[in-house]
This record gives sequence, C-alpha cells and structure tokens, in this order.
Amino acid sequence: MATITGPLSGDAKKTVTEALQGALVDLIDLSLASKQAHWNLIGAHFRPIHLQLDEVVALAREHADTVAERAVALGINPDGRSSTVAKSTRLPQPEYGWIEDGKVVARMTDTLDGIGKRMRERVRATEEPDPVTQDILIAVSQDVDKQRWMFQAQL
Repeated sequence: MATITGPLSGDAKKTVTEALQGALVDLIDLSLASKQAHWNLIGAHFRPIHLQLDEVVALAREHADTVAERAVALGINPDGRSSTVAKSTRLPQPEYGWIEDGKVVARMTDTLDGIGKRMRERVRATEEPDPVTQDILIAVSQDVDKQRWMFQAQL
C-alpha cells in the first residue's frame, strides 16, 4: 500500500503535526458546540444569534477541512474522530437544555477567545517549520477573531 509523504521531518514535522491536530480538534468541536447552542437558543435576540451561530459552524467546518487536507498534504494523518475530539478538546461544553441568548453570547465570546489564543500560539510555532501551514492558521485566526468581536459586541 502506498503512503503519502511530505517535505517535513523531525522536529519540524512534530511541531506542525501538533499545530494542525490541535487546530482540527478546536474547529470540529467549535462546529459541534455552536450547533448545540444554535438548536437550544432562546431569548429576545434569538434570530440574529441563531444565524450568527450558523456562520460560526460554516467557518469552522470549512477551516477544519482545509486544516485536515493540509495535514494530509504533509504526510500527516489528521484525526477528526469523535472519540479523539472528545478526549482532546479544550472547549467548554455547552450546557444541556435551553440556553438564554445572553449566556450563549458570553460562552461563545469566551470559547472564541480561547481558540484565538491557541491559534496565535500555533501561528508562532509554525512560522519557521512550515510557513504554508502558518498562513492557513493565520486565516483561521482572522475568522475566529472576527466572530469573537461580533459576539463580544453583543455583551
């Protein structure tokens, strides 16, 4: 059976693997947590927040695919299995049941803030070993920061 190889090896490959896998887990769980909030949202600001959560889901899914495909292009196996995401996620999980719009906005602001901080760490870590991966992570950071701003403006 043929395997996919890439241009990185040693410490460079290890650093990039950790950055891409961490980003993938963050993005997959962001899409799941956002959908959970989307389905269970209640409150006076239901409609705009409901639609904004769909935007977050779309950007998380799109970026997750880009991140995973970058990993494969480098000969790295991305792991987006639910068991991997469940044991590796650093995202706070939404509560079960109806969630008031203000709580959703505050939780999304905090969640996006945490992801943004981790993405910036990954951007710094990948600068030397793989600028192409760094560029992808910069694009993710840009969209995460924008959504954080848009949620934070509603607090």
